Amino acid sequence: MQSLTFRGALRWVAAVAVFAQPLGAQQASDTLRLTVEDAVARVLRASDESRIADAQLELADAAVLSARAAGLPQLRLSGSNQQVLKNARAAIVGAVFNQNYVYTANLNLQQAVFQGGRVFAAAQAASRAEQAAALTRDETRAQLAVQIQAVYLNAVFTARIAEIQATNRQLAEERVTQAEQLERAGRASRYDVLRARVERDNLEPELRAAVAARTLADLELRRLLDLPATQPVALVTALDGERVRTLATTADAGPASERAAVRAAELTAAARRAGIRVARADLLPTFTAGFTYGYLAFPTSPGIPTVLGDRGNEFCPPGAPPAQQCQNSGWFPDRNFSIQMSWPLFDGLRAKGQIDLAQAQARIAELQARQARESASIEVEQARAELARAQAVASARETTVREAQEAFELATLRLARGVGTQLEVSDAQLALLRARTTDARAVFDLYLAVAELARVRAEPIPLPDGGSVSIRPTH
Repeated sequence: MQSLTFRGALRWVAAVAVFAQPLGAQQASDTLRLTVEDAVARVLRASDESRIADAQLELADAAVLSARAAGLPQLRLSGSNQQVLKNARAAIVGAVFNQNYVYTANLNLQQAVFQGGRVFAAAQAASRAEQAAALTRDETRAQLAVQIQAVYLNAVFTARIAEIQATNRQLAEERVTQAEQLERAGRASRYDVLRARVERDNLEPELRAAVAARTLADLELRRLLDLPATQPVALVTALDGERVRTLATTADAGPASERAAVRAAELTAAARRAGIRVARADLLPTFTAGFTYGYLAFPTSPGIPTVLGDRGNEFCPPGAPPAQQCQNSGWFPDRNFSIQMSWPLFDGLRAKGQIDLAQAQARIAELQARQARESASIEVEQARAELARAQAVASARETTVREAQEAFELATLRLARGVGTQLEVSDAQLALLRARTTDARAVFDLYLAVAELARVRAEPIPLPDGGSVSIRPTH
């Protein structure tokens, strides 16, 4: 029986090294070996949330370009061909209006001289919205970096817990066998046997729950990373307890930076205030300067003219008076310059409605910015409190593990000297397994608390290997 106990101890050594060894030592050739850094890079590059944030930034970039375009010169090329079938004016006034074929080709240049400040305010609003979109993307990437690490490490943790629970169940089965053998030898009572059986059966729900949690964690990881359900995956990153505890001691050092979400809300409010100036511009006049450079042709027969216009008697039909001047059906220069003024004296209160709408949107944006600042400060304090709790639990569990290890060693020594029992060793083994499990959970929670505090303090998100996540993408 003593050898049986030591075989169980060897199995325990392999099972309780939570986060110490990669999953799946023997993987198929098509297995995807995934580190937590790879998972973060993948979710930042290809997740739907990240793509939506990038698309919103592209939308804001396009809005900036559109807003600035309204203040730049507009140059357009236009041309037309008109063929008159029946000209009433020529029939009433005279043949001079009877131009059956008309061709035009023009370059039109227009420049907005004054639009009540609409162009400048619209460009400013679009620029603020673009900066807010960029900061919102950074905030989204930070949230994704923390979320994917939590999901990844939870998948690792639940897989280890499932293995440990399976080992617990097997050790409990061995304790039942030992108790039955001791009962037959007269060294244990019926009560000891019943207690061992009840303890074994009570572990069955925990094992089932651990297996279900492992399956759900694996599915959630695949969902975030867009991995097919049939793709074998090996999670190779492990949490080091000492490194995590070191990170926790320096996690709250120095002043916190400004959150991207807070700055984005403030910029959105600034964009809304600029929108008020855009709406007020509808009450002011607009001035636009224009210049047209073109050519006009009145050919006497169908077909595009191919020569420049000219006038002379030689172009007139035979028999025309010598003093008569006719054109050669060519292209004649056509130039003009214009200044246009437009002032809406009454537009059915449309401008007032737009101003009221812009002012209401600005007030809402100001309140949302205030909420963002308050929420950010509260989240920092909550993250600090969670870090303090996780540190206390991790420190306590570390002490518990040392004591459980010492108790297991003493139980083994007592058995070797003949003053202990197999049940004592098995109980000590089970207690040590549970202590290791809760310690692993404490390290897991501590690391997530460190990562969350870094996120709410607008600092680089740490990685288990000592690196950090770059929130702003490089181009």
